[in-house]
Amino acid sequence: MIPAPSFAPDLRPGWLAIAGPTASGKTALALALAQRWPVEIISVDSALVFRGMDIGTAKPSAAELASAPHHLIDIRDPLQVYSAAEFVRDATTLLGQIRARGRLPLLVGGTMLYFKALFEGLDAMPSAQPELRAEIEAEASQLGWPALHARLGQVDPVTAERLSPNDSQRIGRALEVWRASGRPISAFHTRDKAAEASRPLQIEGQPGLLFSLEPLERAWLHQRIAQRFDAMLALGFIDEMTGLRARGDLTPDLPSMRCVGYRQAWEALDAAESAGRQALNAQELAELRDRGIFATRQLAKRQLTWLRSMAQRQVVACDQPGAMQQALDLVEAALRPETA
Repeated sequence: MIPAPSFAPDLRPGWLAIAGPTASGKTALALALAQRWPVEIISVDSALVFRGMDIGTAKPSAAELASAPHHLIDIRDPLQVYSAAEFVRDATTLLGQIRARGRLPLLVGGTMLYFKALFEGLDAMPSAQPELRAEIEAEASQLGWPALHARLGQVDPVTAERLSPNDSQRIGRALEVWRASGRPISAFHTRDKAAEASRPLQIEGQPGLLFSLEPLERAWLHQRIAQRFDAMLALGFIDEMTGLRARGDLTPDLPSMRCVGYRQAWEALDAAESAGRQALNAQELAELRDRGIFATRQLAKRQLTWLRSMAQRQVVACDQPGAMQQALDLVEAALRPETA
């Protein structure tokens, strides 16, 4: 095992990041790095923040969580919201605290909006406007969310194009921003891509390294996604979802319940209840499996698209033999002091 040095607060790189599509092996690599180096892991995952959502999020096990310090996991109830702005605030605070302890921050996850916000910053978007939101929700109850989606298309076609006509949370927020500021929400995310690609990655002025796990063959990732979803079902994902619904205070429009897998499970259990049953039959379970795997594949596709736009990343072909060792060697080359 490589000796685990103590890091001075001014050591470069100031942080490491492991990104990649779902099921690409990020957790395994992070834990392998934690065995070699004094790292603390900062989760970059919008689903892992929720307590009680363990199976469907593939949350690290208790033993894995105990093997290295982890942050930003189980910090919100599923009834609550956790924004990208809150993540940036919490992550940047943690970066400084971890460095001050003489350890290395290791950002790990696949929520690309969070990475984007960390690397590019957030524009001064209007804060929540309860009165405006109430007006919009009243209109939606009368006209339906597809009608409001059409209205959004008139003022912010860029955002409307990427949203489902029934995505009430995001349509509502986009219309709220438009009415509060007179600017489309997409305008707050506009950046000079060429300029961003030409400069080193930094977070709050601290340069670091982004390692990206990307398969050469998409079929490899699809197989891993299917295996993971089957494992979730075997571990009791439906029971977990049933327990969440039984609380009585959660709704399918909450960000927590819109996570991939949970949304499909909620809809499947709704259909079963409408048919007078509390449990899924074999056909419904098979349909849930197919829909869950398809949605996860679509998520992975979006994650890979974002990653491939990041010219500064160091790519590891995660489906090739020796991928883990290659990644460890890249990190070692970045961290071990040069010899005279």
